[in-house]
Amino acid sequence: MLAEAAVDTAPSAAERVQQRWDRYTKADHEVWQTLYARRMEQLATTASRIFLEGAELIGLAPHEIPNLKEVNKRLGPRTGWNAVPVGGFLPAREFFASLSNRRFPTTVTIRSREDIDYVPEPDIFHDVFGHVPLHSDPPFADFLQRFGQAATMARTPDEVEMMARLFWFTIEFGLIDENGTPKIYGSGLISSSCDAANALGSNCDRRPFSLDAVISQSFRIDRLQDILFVVDSFEQLYEAVDLVVERMSI
Repeated sequence: MLAEAAVDTAPSAAERVQQRWDRYTKADHEVWQTLYARRMEQLATTASRIFLEGAELIGLAPHEIPNLKEVNKRLGPRTGWNAVPVGGFLPAREFFASLSNRRFPTTVTIRSREDIDYVPEPDIFHDVFGHVPLHSDPPFADFLQRFGQAATMARTPDEVEMMARLFWFTIEFGLIDENGTPKIYGSGLISSSCDAANALGSNCDRRPFSLDAVISQSFRIDRLQDILFVVDSFEQLYEAVDLVVERMSI
């Protein structure tokens, strides 16, 4: 998380890793196929239409792991975003600096079949399936870049915590109202059937999004979420980041 950030002065990890798509095995592609089929069956009725349209726009296929070069050919002309390969977690400041340049650090490994239900670290299913379809939507794309810019400005512990909570309750576990019905868009919900079911179930307190409410709400990463927030639009998120910047001691 942001609180564990360290400035990395070495060359960007995104510049040291390549996706060698031809090296994925049949077993690798079968893991993608299983995960894709499981999630899309449920997401057809529970996900934001923006995610569903985005998955089609960037060319996600049910039968094979995405080739980032092909994804970027579709994504770049729409919003200027690109998915760039990395080997795993980046230092927080480097991650957010990448976002500020419309470059999304994307893990290129995929989980094993033995760990198909859960892995603690990101993999290509979480990163591409969970995150990248939203990057094809201009309002969300603008918000995510603005978030990256703001996150690199965070200096004090309070500012770091404020950005961590905003990230958690939007980019990872966000909900959006579509015609009076909450739909999921956060990557943690998109890529996890258990978290998604909880988010839309009776045990989760879904509250209208407001910046003050979000940055006042603590969270735990090791349990299902008790409280989540529903935005009216992604433009609302962009406005929230501007308010965050106004509160920073820059």
